Amino acid sequence: MDFVKMHGLGNDFICLDHFLLHDPMDYSEIAVRACHRRFGIGADGLLVILASDKADARMRIFNPDGSEPEMCGNGIRCFARYVYDRGYVKKKAMTIETLAGILSVNLEISEEEVVGVTVNMGEPCLVPGLIPVLAEKENALNEKLIAEGQEFLFSAVSMGNPHCVIIVDDLDALLFESLGPAIEKHPLFPKKTNVEFVRIDNPQEITVKVWERGAGPTLACGTGACACVVAAVSAGKTQRNVTVHLPGGDLEIAWNKDNTVDMTGPAVYVFEGKTLENR
Repeated sequence: MDFVKMHGLGNDFICLDHFLLHDPMDYSEIAVRACHRRFGIGADGLLVILASDKADARMRIFNPDGSEPEMCGNGIRCFARYVYDRGYVKKKAMTIETLAGILSVNLEISEEEVVGVTVNMGEPCLVPGLIPVLAEKENALNEKLIAEGQEFLFSAVSMGNPHCVIIVDDLDALLFESLGPAIEKHPLFPKKTNVEFVRIDNPQEITVKVWERGAGPTLACGTGACACVVAAVSAGKTQRNVTVHLPGGDLEIAWNKDNTVDMTGPAVYVFEGKTLENR
């Protein structure tokens, strides 16, 4: 299997180019094997590059446990750069089909090289039944949950996939490795959830730790960064244009007046190779 390894702020992906292939494979099984960091290539996810009859290209993504999330913000930036560089979609403004819908992407080009990618992530969803989260109010802001014997206030936001955002004073004091999986699989979230712990630094900056559904702790999460800004703005903690500091680097997030969210960040190549598992 030929592949390319890419990352967005350390959130790393195996890119499997099937743009010209029309026979579907068991990508879930491939993801479990390939993403393993001891017995495989190692990655936070498998990105499958496919042709689309609805948009310029189609992205599928699979977690290391084989599950298929609706969207991945860091992944779609890598995807967009890949299809541009390979000549499949040779334009700066493109559309990409995902399970979360068709998203618009704009590439920043300098000296014929992609140096940044902005994705319009669409509108955030705060309706409990659509996220989904079990909540009785019209939105899922400032709700309570108990995990590992602690009570937290959280906001649930969908950016095409579910997020549980918890604002805290001290990120270092968190029992992150136990709280992450406990909240991911909490009964309040019928389809599980991504989990973000957020520290408000000032009205223009926040710092975030991410526990990703199906993947565990990751260095960055694009949809999570968007969800955190929506939750922070809704709580009156920040302005609508925010720099999100993640362990792998920074994302620029803007919650626009038309209610859509823009995410801007890098997409970087690591290496390319061929698996030799059958030799």
